[in-house]
Amino acid sequence: MTATETETEWKAAWQPVVDAVGRDFADGEITWGGDPVERGAIRRYLEPLEFDCALHTDPEVARAAGFEDVTMPYTGVIAWTIPAAWRPGETLFDSADRDAQPVHTAINNADMPIGPKTTGFFGTDIEVDFHREVVAGERIGRRGRRLVACTPKETGVGRGAFMTWESEIVSDRGDVVGLIRIGTYAYVPHQKGEQS
Repeated sequence: MTATETETEWKAAWQPVVDAVGRDFADGEITWGGDPVERGAIRRYLEPLEFDCALHTDPEVARAAGFEDVTMPYTGVIAWTIPAAWRPGETLFDSADRDAQPVHTAINNADMPIGPKTTGFFGTDIEVDFHREVVAGERIGRRGRRLVACTPKETGVGRGAFMTWESEIVSDRGDVVGLIRIGTYAYVPHQKGEQS
């Protein structure tokens, strides 16, 4: 996009994405988190927070409360739905530049098959409705990636669109743990000297 491109022109490029609201871009497939939830990881998650709740640390207390094992705090569940960013033998960063971006990541919009190509991306908000707790030993992931909103907008950082995505959080035990909605802003950054 150039500084001379009109607002109508750049917004029109987002119309196919606006028209796709309601579409599941993952066709119902599940993307599993990089690792199963395990007690040591729960402990490491709790440590810097000093989050002292026996349901998360003491298997006997958790079992007495009706759980199979210690539970993951709700605030930590999202991290276990994200696939591994790096695997042995792969290159994740192919540049030493200060603002280098990973070659691939599960949290950007590089795989969008429609709409304008963007180079800037950040999350704006997250909302999760939980159906039950996640316990140590489970593997969780996200099923589907439904676009539920797309609003093109120029901001101080560039021209792009605010989008909201919805997925189910599922367990390898076959049930739905919760529903997650993630807000994002995908954009083409302003060039130096352009309107901001």
